[in-house]
Amino acid sequence: MGETIQDSPVEWVASHVQRYLETDGADGGKFHGYDSLLLTTRGRRSGTLRRTALIYGRDGDRYLLVASNGGAARHPYWYLNLCADPKVEVQVGAEKFRGTARTATAEERPRLWQVMTEVFPTYARYQKETEREIPVIVVERA
Repeated sequence: MGETIQDSPVEWVASHVQRYLETDGADGGKFHGYDSLLLTTRGRRSGTLRRTALIYGRDGDRYLLVASNGGAARHPYWYLNLCADPKVEVQVGAEKFRGTARTATAEERPRLWQVMTEVFPTYARYQKETEREIPVIVVERA
């Protein structure tokens, strides 16, 4: 994307992102044993590029993310950003690519939710802790 990227303001996430970047994912590509990637979105208000680290799953060639926000009542900012602008940049290990992100449809969500709760079972608990339906995001290479 060629612009300055602002990392998550959450200290432990920013630290994770920096380790990931410095080692091309050798340190940070796993987060507590779960596969993680770096997602860069464009801020819906500021226009600033913003980067965070997320656990991911796969569905064929597509990458799956969950906008859990730890079971909070509100969606995470990165999700709101990609809803406003679905063009994203992804880094998986040393590989970087551009993609398009979208919320899973009502028809595909149950199957993809199952995939992601198998990847990270805590998502099921997060869903029980909030009244909002936690979105599953599908990222496809551009």
